[in-house]
Amino acid sequence: MSNDQQPKSNEEAELEQTEQVSEEAVEATENSEEVEVLTEEQVRIEELEKALAKAEATVTEQQDSVLRAKAEMENARRRAEGEVEKARKFALERFAGELLSVADNLERAIQVSDPDNEALKPIIEGVDITLKSFNSTIEKFGMKAIDPQGESFNPELHQAMSMQESTDVAPNTVLAVMQKGYEINGRLLRPAMVMVSRAAESGVDTQA
Repeated sequence: MSNDQQPKSNEEAELEQTEQVSEEAVEATENSEEVEVLTEEQVRIEELEKALAKAEATVTEQQDSVLRAKAEMENARRRAEGEVEKARKFALERFAGELLSVADNLERAIQVSDPDNEALKPIIEGVDITLKSFNSTIEKFGMKAIDPQGESFNPELHQAMSMQESTDVAPNTVLAVMQKGYEINGRLLRPAMVMVSRAAESGVDTQA
């Protein structure tokens, strides 16, 4: 029997077994290191994903804040424009109210004057021209007279001073304007003082 064919001694067998165990240990260590590296990469990916999600949430929140701020600025601008427009329209309201007595006096002067009096005609014409000029001027600032003669009574614009029976017109018709009303830019300054019609009583005795 040759030397190669001789059975291995116990020492050789133990040596081969030790080498095999060492190789398996090395292989297991390498596999453990690969698993550890993979685990670290996964953790890092998770951290990056969380950071990305947080950044996206922050961006979304900031975008919402910008949109809200923009909306608030737009609302503030509109409110300011509305206040300016309102102030512009009604800045002269008090002053205009003081002018109403001037118009009333000019109209009364024309109403009580005698148109047949030749001596007064130039004065009456002058007063009439002044009144027309006055009305034209106040109309430029949005002021308008309310003269509802013959119109239906409107409690929002008219103030009924008296009522009178009438068969010539429908009930609640303005028969006479005692004093004109005025409004400025659609807002009432003074209601027109009027006489309103009512249905005439039939005169029939309803008592049995």
